[in-house]
Amino acid sequence: MLPRPEAMIFDMDGTLFRTESIVVEAYHRVCDDLRAEGLFEGENPPDERILSGLGMLLEEIWKRVFPGSPAKLRERADVLLLKHQIACLENDEGELYPGVAETLTKLKEAGIRLFVASNGLEDYVKLVAKHKQIAELFDGLYSAGEYQTQSKVELVKLLLHTHGVKSAWMVGDRSSDVEAGKKNGLPVIGCDYADFGAGEELAEADAVIASFPELLELLEA
Repeated sequence: MLPRPEAMIFDMDGTLFRTESIVVEAYHRVCDDLRAEGLFEGENPPDERILSGLGMLLEEIWKRVFPGSPAKLRERADVLLLKHQIACLENDEGELYPGVAETLTKLKEAGIRLFVASNGLEDYVKLVAKHKQIAELFDGLYSAGEYQTQSKVELVKLLLHTHGVKSAWMVGDRSSDVEAGKKNGLPVIGCDYADFGAGEELAEADAVIASFPELLELLEA
């Protein structure tokens, strides 16, 4: 049993949004553009490289996808990925995980304050929330891209301080979410339903859910 929180802080990719529903297509377009601009040669690195890095800071993702690449390529890849992800979202591509919108609505109705803390870029995080019609449910959408934080620990600390949050659950699917919760003194709910990532990353979570609506069961308990 966990103490009832006044707030819940959610990761975006792999927790609320099924990132792979747009990121693989966007990634291939990035590779095409990099080749056309003379910044990259050869075949696209395997999709698994970008999928396995989701939830990390983009700098770390590109180092994994393009090992040994120059900073110029990684910086350009940031711009191109955002461009193509926005195009996908504006074309109504991509989807939330089952039950996300309904569960968030019930949590808000129960008096829980809702936040996002993501290692993604500002425009991407805000556009996902807007296009998937969940933006109005949140008290704040925090991203590493907007606040230039070097870790999710730092981002969550900033969020808690800014909004005067005294108790919260950290909800996410990667080890960075577990770390962000633990180092800020928060219980962690691990989400083990994404098609990427590794279950062992959630070993130190206080509870693990196999579907998003299970959050309601934890709250009721």
